[in-house]
Amino acid sequence: MSDPKHIHLIGICGTAMASLAGMLKQRGRRVTGSDAAAYPPMSDFLRDLGIPVAQPFDPKNLEPKPDLVVVGNAISRGNVELEHILDQRIPFCSLPQLLHDEFLRGKEVLVVAGTHGKTTTTSMLAWIFHHAGLDPSFLIGGIAENFGSSFHLGQGKHFILEGDEYDTAFFDKGPKFLHYFPDSVILTSVEFDHADIYKDLDAVETAFKRLVNLVPRRGSIVAFDGAVGESTESPSLERCLAKAFCPVERYGTSPRANWRVTNLRLDPDGTSWTVLRNGQSWTDLKFSLAGEYNVWNATAAAALASSCGVSKEAIADALKTFRSVKRRLEVKAQVNGITIIDDFAHHPTAIAGTLKALRGRYPGSRLWAVLEPRSNTLRRRVLQSDLARSLAGADEVIVANVFRSDAIPENERLELPALAAEIKQNGRPVRLLADADGIVQTIAPELRSGDVVAILSNGGFGGIYEKLPARLRELANRK
Repeated sequence: MSDPKHIHLIGICGTAMASLAGMLKQRGRRVTGSDAAAYPPMSDFLRDLGIPVAQPFDPKNLEPKPDLVVVGNAISRGNVELEHILDQRIPFCSLPQLLHDEFLRGKEVLVVAGTHGKTTTTSMLAWIFHHAGLDPSFLIGGIAENFGSSFHLGQGKHFILEGDEYDTAFFDKGPKFLHYFPDSVILTSVEFDHADIYKDLDAVETAFKRLVNLVPRRGSIVAFDGAVGESTESPSLERCLAKAFCPVERYGTSPRANWRVTNLRLDPDGTSWTVLRNGQSWTDLKFSLAGEYNVWNATAAAALASSCGVSKEAIADALKTFRSVKRRLEVKAQVNGITIIDDFAHHPTAIAGTLKALRGRYPGSRLWAVLEPRSNTLRRRVLQSDLARSLAGADEVIVANVFRSDAIPENERLELPALAAEIKQNGRPVRLLADADGIVQTIAPELRSGDVVAILSNGGFGGIYEKLPARLRELANRK
């Protein structure tokens, strides 16, 4: 359909789907959507945009009949709305397909891809371009705090977006990022993830090899190469980069990195470092964020921005005012000296990085890790030992029940008692508590001033983000 007036999105509360909804509305379309359960921040985001969200899924949500339906990648056969559009032959498509056809054509497309760091790096890159006056369009898998939004349709020539390796739709099992045909790419990392759709690391590598192979010769790839205390080479990443036909520039601490991080200082009130470009001092950078991994993210964004003509002065000025992304080390509440952090935990490597960053930001504090195994990788035992090691970065560990465990085959499901045993072997106390309510009631009386509680989940986690601060205030009022 050449010019649909009414577009309905099934699974609208996904971060990318909600962003697409906003972009379509800005283009003058009538936009409606539906989802099983809406929760912040995307539910608030859609409400503020004036886009109605029907709950739960129901064929009546498709009345009057829309001109086009966008089917989110979390939607499977058996969904009542999907079955209705198939029966009624209502035109439908995937998010990446519509994004490419409606918004990416004619733009210089910059894609940030990798197992970790995509959302924050995309936000940094968009903010740098915005600060430099280039007015880019962007699509981010989260709410960028500098913009108060996850999308923008700008007048500039660049479209900056997060490139997800997850599958596209029930009818298109290829990675979303293959629809974007990037001119340049940031590649942060290649690790095994998304255990529900990828059989093994080889399958993940195949997806990234195809992305790398799409970049034209005139484009560029900015790829990670080494971190302090780690191997300077990722065999998986190197195998993917071997498929490149364009120049590859590397960032990190490796001696061969084109954009080399030196003089790194991780202080409680901020982070600073020096970037060497091809061995020569390029510039000093600083921002308010915590964590080594955010230094890598920022350096990658700086490298690609520089290759697009942004001055190092503009890059440095932009990073000084960068404010992160919702649900990435986000301080949700501070009650009587207790700090509650929300982090979008989806993988053991990300959890380890988060806890290490909090150690640097809150030195001397007792650090709690409260985990809901919710992502399709964490709900499975495939990375169970890695998860146990990552959680050992906390002083106290609480693990909730596996989210919708019945949806995971029993022989693949994360084994919580075994996980707890491994955490204990790594020298950390751990408790298994069923749900948010049980966790709040158990740990709230134990928390004391100076504690930092990292709540690790990529979902709503039973409202724990609101329930724990409320319980702490209630206990304080009783004293």
